[in-house]
Amino acid sequence: MSPSTDSFEEIESAVVRFAGDSGDGMQTVGERFTDSSAFAGNDIATLPDFPAEIRAPAGTLAGVSGFQLQFGSRKILTPGDEPDALVAMNPAALKANIDDLPEGGMLVVNLDSFKKMNLSKAGYETSPLEDETFRKKYHLVELDLTSLTKEALKESSLKPSDKARCKNFFALGFMYYVYGRPLEPTLKFFSDKWGKKLPDLAEANSTVLKAGYNLGDTMETARNRYQVSKAPAQAGVYRKISGNEALVYGLVAGAQQAHRELLYAGYPITPASPILEGLSALKKFGVKTLQAEDEIAAMGMAIGASFAGDLSVVATSGPGMCLKSEFIGLASITELPVIIVDVQRGGPSTGLPTKTEQSDLLQSLYARHGDCPLPVLAAHSPSDCFDCAIEASRIALTYMTPVILLSDLYVANGSEPWRIPNVSNLPTIHTKFANPEEEFIVYKRNPETLARTQAIPGQAGLEHRIGGLEKSEDGGVSYDPENHENMTYLRAEKINGIADSYEPIQVQGEKQGDVLVIGWGGTYGAISSATKTLQDEGFAISSIHLRYLNPLPNDLDQLLDSFKKVVVPELNLGQLSTILRSRYIRDVIAFNKVQGKPFKVTELREEFVNHLS
Repeated sequence: MSPSTDSFEEIESAVVRFAGDSGDGMQTVGERFTDSSAFAGNDIATLPDFPAEIRAPAGTLAGVSGFQLQFGSRKILTPGDEPDALVAMNPAALKANIDDLPEGGMLVVNLDSFKKMNLSKAGYETSPLEDETFRKKYHLVELDLTSLTKEALKESSLKPSDKARCKNFFALGFMYYVYGRPLEPTLKFFSDKWGKKLPDLAEANSTVLKAGYNLGDTMETARNRYQVSKAPAQAGVYRKISGNEALVYGLVAGAQQAHRELLYAGYPITPASPILEGLSALKKFGVKTLQAEDEIAAMGMAIGASFAGDLSVVATSGPGMCLKSEFIGLASITELPVIIVDVQRGGPSTGLPTKTEQSDLLQSLYARHGDCPLPVLAAHSPSDCFDCAIEASRIALTYMTPVILLSDLYVANGSEPWRIPNVSNLPTIHTKFANPEEEFIVYKRNPETLARTQAIPGQAGLEHRIGGLEKSEDGGVSYDPENHENMTYLRAEKINGIADSYEPIQVQGEKQGDVLVIGWGGTYGAISSATKTLQDEGFAISSIHLRYLNPLPNDLDQLLDSFKKVVVPELNLGQLSTILRSRYIRDVIAFNKVQGKPFKVTELREEFVNHLS
């Protein structure tokens, strides 16, 4: 059912947010709206928002789940600063989100949920819907979603409680009408997911979706309809992808391009668990997955697999990085290729397990025993996770080193269109093992990369000893002071030399000017958007986004000297700012936010303008 566009107002982009109790299916309808928009050819960025408590009381602010997406006919870099339309399934969802809805925005509420008990749980003494000032402030659409859903399903064989759970798809159908979204992708989703095993459920959800859509066609209050045309895109085959999904495919691609088997060892932890789930389904590509009993065991398994010749991977979040630190040091001194994925979240301790933050940069760089530098890189978007995973594989195998790959919750859970690459165009990763017929010296190094040659254990002539004790070049344990210093310097020099393999830094704007904005990780979209708006207004501002955080790019120093001011926005207390100040002895202006929320384009633009005047 694709709607006619005769009655639509053409707009460039729109931001929609769904909010309700955890369990109301807000993530599901958000994903379905995303799929439908991708099917329509729009560019997309999403922001799922989960409650931090596993079983927060229903109807309370702590239990509110949300999903925001921006879709447009242009390049979309962020899920939007504020929604154009908010769907609130209950009073708690309304209270938690209404401050973000601008005056005049569309507010769709489930009127059935605005009962005295639910209002009280949300902290309302009286219903805000009875306040005339409130009603005039927004384009208010009141729907008896629960009642309408039950009426649409009166002939269904589902239990009454199961019928009521379908109300999220009624709301989705209504929003499909408002924004002219096609129904076909969602109807196919119902058929594929439930058609064979639960046909009654598939039919019920299909009925409700259509009922919501058709209601929009009959309601006077829903006469405002909006059309977002297709976004220009490079020719190819596209799919929607999240950051965690892209990491899964990128890790497999990296192993394939290096002709190595992939071993993933993981302990389930929010928000990295989907990586284990995704890789476990790809055994046909030589992927082995192990669910470890704890974070330390997972890292130990990865080191063992790497020693045996696999490309090994672990994934965790900040608390898991703390636990893994001793074994990361072991992987460093043995010089074995292990990829450590850290999907960052708010800290410290368990902190904000479902909220975004750039909390672990300093931990990634320094939180190990002894002088133990490691390469650190960060993905800036969901699709960039694929390329970063391949790059991490290249560095790990080329330089025989553990690699830390930083994602963050914003990137990991967010989604965007991804052009599926041609496998033949992926970079080849050249690796080789020691030849049993040639002399093998454990720590004899490649003169270009300073990487040692890896030997598969169990082969005659390649017997060798590795472990945590310091070694001499021949692999024997050494307590010689000069040898320890020499090996420490060599390992550091090897890591520093990785920067020689980087591509030049890509600058958004001119390579000199008044202000240079430096970002890393998931702040890319907001920084790029804010910079672009100011450039269009004629300001001498540029931005760069660092993929490589250790070693830093060789050409960064010159760029810093080419601008009057350097501003570094971060979702932490200024970790990259600290590093840049110490390494380059430059006055760096930090702009920090630690609210468990991403930057808004508007707040960055305001900050940048302050430094341009």
